[in-house]
Amino acid sequence: MKLPKIQLIDDVLSLLYPQVCAACGTLLYRNEEIVCLSCRVLLPKTGFEKDENNPISRIFWGRIPFNSASACFFFSKKGKIQHLIHELKYKKNIDAGLFLGNETAKELSQSSLYQGIDFIVPVPLHPKKIQKRGYNQSEIIGKGMTELLGCKLNSTNLNRAVASTTQTKKSRFARWENVKDIFVLNRPEEFAGKHILLIDDVITTGSTIEACGRVLLQAPGIKVSVAAAACAVS
Repeated sequence: MKLPKIQLIDDVLSLLYPQVCAACGTLLYRNEEIVCLSCRVLLPKTGFEKDENNPISRIFWGRIPFNSASACFFFSKKGKIQHLIHELKYKKNIDAGLFLGNETAKELSQSSLYQGIDFIVPVPLHPKKIQKRGYNQSEIIGKGMTELLGCKLNSTNLNRAVASTTQTKKSRFARWENVKDIFVLNRPEEFAGKHILLIDDVITTGSTIEACGRVLLQAPGIKVSVAAAACAVS
């Protein structure tokens, strides 16, 4: 029995350029895409999006009046989610970011806290960082969310005006000092009266998200919700 020509070509390409799971690095079977079925089952979801008093929301209590805040997955060193985010940020694996966005959107779409979103707004990178990396990883995650949530991505209104240093290994206070005055809202009227979903890849102390939120709240009548693909809190 002869194989169809298209399937034969696919099989040859798979031998020459094997596709591997972005979460664990094992070879993908023909019916698997981006992340293998085993990893999909084992990815550590938080369930935070259904609880308005979850640990991510509590980070911002008394600091900034977000409508809701959550993260889809738990982040752990050397874990599958860290591998996915590393693939996106440092290995130009755009599909890994789209996957994270799609999975996050699946969870948010089932929550009453995340209904009626008008715009998805990614945490912005400075133009120099985008030029070096080639893209904003949070924007890629946001793109993976638009179809399921039925809203548009807006990556031009909120900008990073100052190229801050990396947040890695900084204390909570140092992180806040590093980002508190670096974002600008170009056209507040564009977000007036809208429900904005602010998106990031990973939330740790929440300093970057808080700095973005304070700028977004300059728009009159705005409602800001927050979501990240992952969080480093329990």
